[in-house]
Amino acid sequence: MLFEKMHGLGNDFIVVDDRDAAPVDWPALARRVCRRATGIGADGILLIQESGSADLRMRLINADGSEAEMCGNGVRCLAAYVADHGIAGERVVWETGAGRVVTERGGTLVSVDMGPPRFHPREIPVDLAGDRAIDVPLELDGEQLRINCLSMGNPHCVIVVDDIDRFPLERIGPRLGSHHLFPRQTNVEIVQVMSRTRMRQRTFERGVGETNACGTGACAVAVAGQVLGLCDTPVEVRLRGGSLHIAWSPGESVHMTGPVERVFTGHLQLQPAERLPVGSRPG
Repeated sequence: MLFEKMHGLGNDFIVVDDRDAAPVDWPALARRVCRRATGIGADGILLIQESGSADLRMRLINADGSEAEMCGNGVRCLAAYVADHGIAGERVVWETGAGRVVTERGGTLVSVDMGPPRFHPREIPVDLAGDRAIDVPLELDGEQLRINCLSMGNPHCVIVVDDIDRFPLERIGPRLGSHHLFPRQTNVEIVQVMSRTRMRQRTFERGVGETNACGTGACAVAVAGQVLGLCDTPVEVRLRGGSLHIAWSPGESVHMTGPVERVFTGHLQLQPAERLPVGSRPG
């Protein structure tokens, strides 16, 4: 099986053209090949598949075998891949688990129309009352937090802190990400406001852990920053792997722009347990 290793700001993926719907147990394969020490090493496997409602379908299997609804950096990588390989043009409409998104490549940058953010607790989902879950106090492991919850097609919990380098994300991230308030778990972002046009972010992603970058997380951070009155639009969100530029106005779609890179290509040898019977539905 041919693959290509790609990344968006260090958020790295194994990209596979799966338009022929190969009979593969993708969760089992992801758990093996995404390991940093003994596999290829990646945050997940990205699949390009045929779609009946859009130009193409994107699927992301996380490193732990779980499936994410959406991934901003991932769909940007796929946009570059399909353009470079002649599968599609510079503008692509993608079917995702969170609905349709549109990518557009211009030179070395890829932009994504992520659609509007969702604030109602039921749509995130988060088990909180009211129409929004913004600036909600929560005590966790002795930390007094104020959480801001929204969906960018996948759930996010944003916390504004004074210094992201000193915040114990390695401890709070997994505890908050699996908190009973979030029935499908959540991604956790901590953000430090540097100015009205610049923010710093760290992310603990569901099914992965802390990553060098998170595109939907950067969108969530920028939106939460505006709702809280802390930043303007557009805003530069600086992550460990580099910067994304996010633009959003209330009632409109979120637009994210940043670079992607191709790293190498290779061939995957499937193990017997990762092969499904011919004709079966891949997981």
